[in-house]
Amino acid sequence: MATQTFDTSDIDQYLGKPIESSQLREPIAANDVRRWVHAMHYPNRLHYDPDFAAESRFAGLIAPQSFAIACDDGHGAAPACVGRIPESHLLFGGDEWFFNDVKIRPGDRISVLRVPFDYTVKETGFAGPTCFQRGDNIYTNQHGEEIATQRSTTIRYSAAAGGASTDLSNAEDPVWSADDLEALEKRKFTWIEALHDLGHKERWWDDVTVGDVLPERVFGPHSLASFATEWRAFYMSIWGAIKFRKQDLEAMGFTREMAGYENDPDMVLVNPEITDGAYYGPSRGHLNPEWARRIGMPRGYGYGASMGSWITDFLAGWAGEHGRVVHSLANYRGPALTGDVTIQTAEVTDKTVEADGTHLVHVKHRMANQLGTVMASGSAKIALPKKPG
Repeated sequence: MATQTFDTSDIDQYLGKPIESSQLREPIAANDVRRWVHAMHYPNRLHYDPDFAAESRFAGLIAPQSFAIACDDGHGAAPACVGRIPESHLLFGGDEWFFNDVKIRPGDRISVLRVPFDYTVKETGFAGPTCFQRGDNIYTNQHGEEIATQRSTTIRYSAAAGGASTDLSNAEDPVWSADDLEALEKRKFTWIEALHDLGHKERWWDDVTVGDVLPERVFGPHSLASFATEWRAFYMSIWGAIKFRKQDLEAMGFTREMAGYENDPDMVLVNPEITDGAYYGPSRGHLNPEWARRIGMPRGYGYGASMGSWITDFLAGWAGEHGRVVHSLANYRGPALTGDVTIQTAEVTDKTVEADGTHLVHVKHRMANQLGTVMASGSAKIALPKKPG
């Protein structure tokens, strides 16, 4: 497909203008938070154990910083997916997060303001001319406090070109022996032990040195079951949990078989099963290898929003309850595939002090599978406490 026939002109009319948002019907519940950290492989007791949380500086359960994305009806992609691109598919391309020091707690009501930002078209080896589109999501609580802003990037491309690029040689899951899995469990638990060791203590900015390497985080192997667990942790996957806006994915250019009725507010009252993205619509490729191959993925694959959450949790877990992620940037290069393991690493690249006295640690982070194939990379700034005196 030639670049000039890849028509993105319809996007222009939406840029810089707020679009309609869907809203959660009820306040956040403690079990919603527990379900989230369970699905995201984040065993930080601050977010699921009431006894541990009661002894923390927060005196009770709080949601992890990654939880904001669970409150949206489209993984944060909605403002990065406006305008018609005929016969197209969509994948996540990355996220940039700006976090304020506002915690989400059970009982909070979260709303989202969405504003399309910009887009560019580039030639890619994956699908020829490809639109990289960005949009902002501003998450706010019932007090009007801004929790975070997410600038999401989507990759919109020709459905025909994406399907034709599928690497069928990678269609089978890797095989893990019993010994491999036993060794993997020990490796995974090392990071969990690091969370326990830090506990309620401070990680002091003073004790961090440029060149320090964060403890690696390993989880997986991923499976259709683990991806389904992730999907069910998002409010949008629960019938009636969100008052959905009306949208027409086919009118936006999604192919008919991938558009369907996902999150349709009218159809959910008639036949909710066909509104469920696990079975029908643009999300079904994640859990159905046949449909995954139609959009260019060799087998079942994970969610971009989950990858972004893994990054936030990895960094926030290292920072501890006295620290927080202030800013993160991640470019997604490839998804988690069934049978693969995810390995996260990070290195401290700088230490700075902001004008307001906030002490920051700068890191570069990386996410790869067991073969070393990079899934995501980027940078982040983490606020840590400074020792008194």
